[in-house]
Amino acid sequence: MTDTTEVTYDESRAPGVPLVRALNVTKAFHGNEVLKGIDLDVHEGEVVCLLGPSGSGKTTFLRCVNQLETINGGRIWVDGDLMGYEDKGGRLHRLHDKRIAAQRREIGMVFQRFNLFPHMTAIQNVKEGPVQVKGVGKKESHAAALELLERVGLGDKCDHYPAQLSGGQQQRVAIARALAMRPKLMLFDEPTSALDPELVGEVLAVMRELAQEGMTMLVVTHEMAFAREVADRVVFMDAGVVVESGDPKDVINNPQHERTKSFLSRLHSDEEHRREAVIDPLHAGSATADPED
Repeated sequence: MTDTTEVTYDESRAPGVPLVRALNVTKAFHGNEVLKGIDLDVHEGEVVCLLGPSGSGKTTFLRCVNQLETINGGRIWVDGDLMGYEDKGGRLHRLHDKRIAAQRREIGMVFQRFNLFPHMTAIQNVKEGPVQVKGVGKKESHAAALELLERVGLGDKCDHYPAQLSGGQQQRVAIARALAMRPKLMLFDEPTSALDPELVGEVLAVMRELAQEGMTMLVVTHEMAFAREVADRVVFMDAGVVVESGDPKDVINNPQHERTKSFLSRLHSDEEHRREAVIDPLHAGSATADPED
């Protein structure tokens, strides 16, 4: 990539400068432009929720921040560090894999699927990264992993394998695993989308605690209540662009753009249908149940 766009952002991060800064970020897959010039800042300690329909580019943008996808244009900085590239006279040169891996160590990411190692227990999953990647001693890593599992409410599940845990418990182990690397930024890619409804709350509770403790978080989610209550800012994306951004209560309760209004209307309708699907069978069952049951 040889982007020669003039950029005035100072890579040495001064107080008040965003922890994450994305400028004119573009990304295409096989000629299909998925990101069409994304500008987005996330300040230290801020929680930003990305909303939007499937295919809007939310997950792709998250993966670009973490260098799991290579951008085609623009620039992304995390804590003043230009991600994935070195700027030489306005021309970008791709970094070697080892340097990209070193950048990625500073960022925690939690995926839709839990991606735990199935042959490792919960505590082994959490402590493996610091030992293998950061060279942390085994005793120190074990103690830190135990503390993190306690923090996410799984101190009594240390020796359980992923197959012995519920989906919500596995996702909480995945969060503990990401935190074990002591990241400066946490990325969440629809962390509750693969969970049964009754398990969603336990994962969101952990995320709420992280937000309260000041963790910088960039979250792709369809959980409107979480976005409204926890996010400092909501960004609505559609068709690879930022359509609307602002205070959660303003964007969610009083959207200004027609695309945002349409999306939120569909989302609220889907939530109503899901609630009815749960309630109606229960009512039907109570009406026909055998008194002897």
